[in-house]
Amino acid sequence: MRKNISLHFVAVFLGLLLPSLYAQQDVCLPEAPLNLYLLIGQSNMAGRGDVEEQDRTPHPRVLTLNKENEWVPAIDPIHFDKPVAGVGPGRTFGLMMSGHRPLARIGLIPCAVGGTSIRKWQPGAWDEKTKTHPYDDMLKRLRLARQSGVVKGILWHQGESDGKMGTNGTYAEALTTLIDRLRIECNDPNLPIVIGQLGQFAQRPWTEGRIKVDQAHRHVVKQIKHAAFASSQGLNDRGDLVHFDAQSARLLGKRFAEKMIEIQKK
Repeated sequence: MRKNISLHFVAVFLGLLLPSLYAQQDVCLPEAPLNLYLLIGQSNMAGRGDVEEQDRTPHPRVLTLNKENEWVPAIDPIHFDKPVAGVGPGRTFGLMMSGHRPLARIGLIPCAVGGTSIRKWQPGAWDEKTKTHPYDDMLKRLRLARQSGVVKGILWHQGESDGKMGTNGTYAEALTTLIDRLRIECNDPNLPIVIGQLGQFAQRPWTEGRIKVDQAHRHVVKQIKHAAFASSQGLNDRGDLVHFDAQSARLLGKRFAEKMIEIQKK
């Protein structure tokens, strides 16, 4: 009888103690490193779509590096380049990548700056209009983010400002140089990059320069390894013939993710 009572007290004691031990263990366990993705370019990467309720629903495994360089839940707008920042492709891209890798935590590094030429995406370049150093500012955030994980890919959407560079053939060279720099910085010569296509809006036919930029985008993904091209076919503008509306921005984010997953599988 006494033996049974003793065993009962032991069981009760362990029942009280073990949950506490497990709780302490959970608190002490380090979080998994983030799968980092760098989002760069100009306004259509930053996003100008109208924010809706669906864009403000957090996902526990999709984070973004905010203006204060803190990791926070990724709700739109995740960019902060201008007060008009809204829905872009980045958040949907993150959600798609989290779905593809159910155990991974996704860390988005938004660094796009609206209105910037690719000329400003090089070391030391100053953009007078935005009062920023697009490349240098991005590099600081990238290096900070890498303390929390590993860079798994880059998204680039830019070119609206560079019609003349497309015409004279220097855009592809500038973009290739940028990609090379980032791969060296991340110590990964095979770092995947997906390039987004400029908006195709029927009411605004492309100029010769924009056609050349599009050709440069396609040329780069053929010339370098582990690169892909995300089409803008069928996407709509928000009424300004420049920026994607929210629905189209989300769809572009999905296309970015599909291409990124294709590269990573290879």
